[in-house]
Amino acid sequence: MSAALRAEGLVRVFSSGAGEVRAVDGVDLELVTGELLVVRGASGAGKTTLLNLLGVLDRPTEGRVVIGDRDTTGLSESALADIRRDMLGFVFQSFGLVPVLSARENVELPLRIAGVSAAERTERVDEALELVGLSGQADQRPAELSGGQQQRVGIARAVVARPRILIADEPTGQLDSRTAATIMDLLGTLAHEQGLAAIVSTHDPLLVARADRIAELHDGRLTLGGGPGGAPRATRAEGAGGGSPASDLDSEPEVEAAPASAAEPIPAPAADASHPLTRAELRRRRTGAP
Repeated sequence: MSAALRAEGLVRVFSSGAGEVRAVDGVDLELVTGELLVVRGASGAGKTTLLNLLGVLDRPTEGRVVIGDRDTTGLSESALADIRRDMLGFVFQSFGLVPVLSARENVELPLRIAGVSAAERTERVDEALELVGLSGQADQRPAELSGGQQQRVGIARAVVARPRILIADEPTGQLDSRTAATIMDLLGTLAHEQGLAAIVSTHDPLLVARADRIAELHDGRLTLGGGPGGAPRATRAEGAGGGSPASDLDSEPEVEAAPASAAEPIPAPAADASHPLTRAELRRRRTGAP
């Protein structure tokens, strides 16, 4: 499998009244075609900052991001916008849909921006909605869809332009546990069957088991590990015998998410007195906690 994205020595420093915060601290990462990589970490660990750097939405203080064979260091904002439009797809926790547009029109937006012809737009939008199991809801507006359906519209919009890389920041954060698991299965199917390189952030240990590889993020420091079983896994839809990867979602009753106490604890990194101020340390200074 070829590398779709590489990060080398990424550092992102933010300044505050209490000192510098290294939100991302020396991250090296390679994302390959056809895999689902999950970045796991508690809130405030730096996951969103890291994904913003990988998606060239932000520039690193140090290090570089290479997308395909293109080094993004020093590129103009216009050139970075072209990369985001042509090579990257984004999925957001808050869905990011335009409320006055139908599901079809929301999915179509990136193609309109890219100047794709009307005939090709229709073909691609139909294909994307079918891929996420929403062909029957194409004319409904977001308010008429469930949370899981809205996120599937967001995923269809992310893949309609046929990107090489899919970046999803807490895509299940507003969903119940059953729907969240189905969305993660869909992302895995897209990576394995459509040849996308997908990176997903989450702090939910119940979703980590669906990853091909897992990376742990603590105070901006990334530790890479293997995936459960060490190989790409079949999604729930594949195990059920085919069909649309998200076709079973609407028949599943919503259930409440597992309580926080059931979450697998994430071990704290070893203390390092020489390391610059971390986010956790900054919070303790601000609150006066011991």
